Amino acid sequence: MSAHPRFSLNQATIKHASLAEAIAATRGADIQSIGVWREPVADIGLDAATRLIADSGLRVSSLCRGGFFTLQDGPERVAALDDNRRAIEETAALAAAGADGSAAVLVLVAGGLPAGSRDLIGARERVRDALGTLEPFAAQAGVTLAVEALHPMFAADRAVVSTLGQAIDLAADAGPSVGVVVDTYHLWWDPEVLTQIARAGELGRIASYQVCDWITPIPADSLLGRSVPGEGHIDFAPITAAVAAAGYTGDVECEIFHADVWARPYDDVARQVSDAFTRVVAPHL
Repeated sequence: MSAHPRFSLNQATIKHASLAEAIAATRGADIQSIGVWREPVADIGLDAATRLIADSGLRVSSLCRGGFFTLQDGPERVAALDDNRRAIEETAALAAAGADGSAAVLVLVAGGLPAGSRDLIGARERVRDALGTLEPFAAQAGVTLAVEALHPMFAADRAVVSTLGQAIDLAADAGPSVGVVVDTYHLWWDPEVLTQIARAGELGRIASYQVCDWITPIPADSLLGRSVPGEGHIDFAPITAAVAAAGYTGDVECEIFHADVWARPYDDVARQVSDAFTRVVAPHL
């Protein structure tokens, strides 16, 4: 089955692959776009990574990830903001190396509660402040900062932004270079998700659409409860149709965190998720 032209393989789906191996698996499955992670880029350096991307002929749908904005004022927060500025520069360079004028999108995970803190409201305000600080830098670099709301079970340790509505509010307050990620795994449960997708579209804020499925029983490590579209509980039709109706025309990433998926050959995984996307998600775009 041919890969859908808008399908992108997020590198997390083949987590243990180097960037070169991920590119090879992506191209081998006839996929035209890849979502890159910062750690494999850092392993070989940005210059080498951009050369690999340029030689591959692939689009870069996003770079994961920046964020982690909830630290209190002090040296660690300053360092986190500086790291995000570097991530913005990396995003711009990788997108420029990609084919067909790849969109420069940096996915942001807000960060959880600081150690010993129960101040959820204060943590969210620090996310708001950080986005406002970084937005002009992103705008100058031509990068869209994409705020990703994570399922509420991750609010304590990973992301104090739990709903698409919260993410849109933050993006709208920060400025035009901040958008949102619509991720089926994190948002499928929300009774307001279709309304909020439409709102994001009206505001021009959808920067990325990511798909994977929710499976049960949830693994002991709850982070690893994602699977191939069609294998779990998510109805992709209404969410995908809403994203399309909202005007999003960019690449659609499949991003899976699951130990069994990670243990399989990269080429097999790339072909499997591409075929699943074509069957389960693409008909509704």
